[in-house]
Amino acid sequence: MEATSSDPSLLVQSLILAASTHDLPAVRSLLLTVPAKVRDPETGITPLHACIASFESSTPATPSTPSNPPNGTSDGVNSHTYRKEELEDAAEIVRLLFRNGAIWNELDGKGETPGCVARRLGLEEIYGMVVEAGVRAELLFSRLGEYQVLAGGESEEEEEDDDEEYGGINGGVEEDARSPQDGQLATDNTADVNSADYLRSGLTFTEDKLLDDESNGVMMAWEKDIMQRTAELILPAPNLRVLNVGHGMGIIDTIFQEKNPASHHIIEAHPSVLDQMRRENWHDKPGVVIHEGRWQDVVPILVDSNTMFDAIYFDTFAEDYTALKDFFSEYVIGLLDPAGGSDGNGGVFAFFNGLGADRQVCYDVYGKISEMDLFQAGFDTEWETIDIPDLDRTGEWDGVRRRYWTLSKYKLPTCRFIG
Repeated sequence: MEATSSDPSLLVQSLILAASTHDLPAVRSLLLTVPAKVRDPETGITPLHACIASFESSTPATPSTPSNPPNGTSDGVNSHTYRKEELEDAAEIVRLLFRNGAIWNELDGKGETPGCVARRLGLEEIYGMVVEAGVRAELLFSRLGEYQVLAGGESEEEEEDDDEEYGGINGGVEEDARSPQDGQLATDNTADVNSADYLRSGLTFTEDKLLDDESNGVMMAWEKDIMQRTAELILPAPNLRVLNVGHGMGIIDTIFQEKNPASHHIIEAHPSVLDQMRRENWHDKPGVVIHEGRWQDVVPILVDSNTMFDAIYFDTFAEDYTALKDFFSEYVIGLLDPAGGSDGNGGVFAFFNGLGADRQVCYDVYGKISEMDLFQAGFDTEWETIDIPDLDRTGEWDGVRRRYWTLSKYKLPTCRFIG
């Protein structure tokens, strides 16, 4: 298929059509004049979306059993068997588009990224390609020191050409585990949460929720099973030393107390949470030491005083991924006892893994990124999968402005020093 006009809109439509029909020569020719990251103004579809969505009209052969991928990746793409030649043609188009700057996390008009489409259609290989492109893009961001909020919507025309080999660099891992700054919400005009605003906001405590002034979920009771298992893994025996960064509703700290730790340090910055802790007499609980303030101010003091722990848990609100990365890269090495733990083989670090949890492809990308960064910081990471119930059906999100979790499985990370 050849473009017959220099009309930009026609060229865009020609590229999208060529991608959807897997016409490799036409796509290659059109990319000489049309950027790979163009979007249809009405549907929001990009050539990458079109290439993958072409399988919507393709009738798969007998469905196969969903794969069981390694921990830290997808919880299983809905597998189908498509014609081998068809898949190979599509994969070649996807590679070509990524090499020319296609954006891995761009949202179409239905709020789907290319990875969302691939996963929904059971295209495991192509889904994996999107995840790997996302990882490359985020690693490039990290090297450039240019983290950006995961955006989804309109991409900037002035983005540099350096993204061509990296699957586009729209996005970035400036993503908090809980706060609403994620791709699912790119079209929401309400303001994002940041740490300074959060610390100034009022909080509402209910039996099953902790909400800020804007009704954002700071912590919720449905997380208890996650925290129960986390505590079992990082604090498996009594008389161990534990540090928790971020008290919130006190779910994991309550579980830690049940394990009779030798010492139990808690860092909390929000005045309302600190007031609630006083009402609940946390200062009088066995072994508890409460540090009032931001962890960025408290942790260096603990390091300087050579205070060591057998277990460390990190779960803050309204901070981006760079805060978590700074914590484990700069400070955990000075806080976690390499000869500690219940077996003397070293302490264990864990964190609430909610990065990109509004959609599976983002969760998979950020899981890989965090594992790489942890390895670079000197940690081996193990992942355990925990099933999450349908939180909409159980009414967990009633009265909550934004959902910070939409997935069916949680990947629980535990980290030890390498070797």
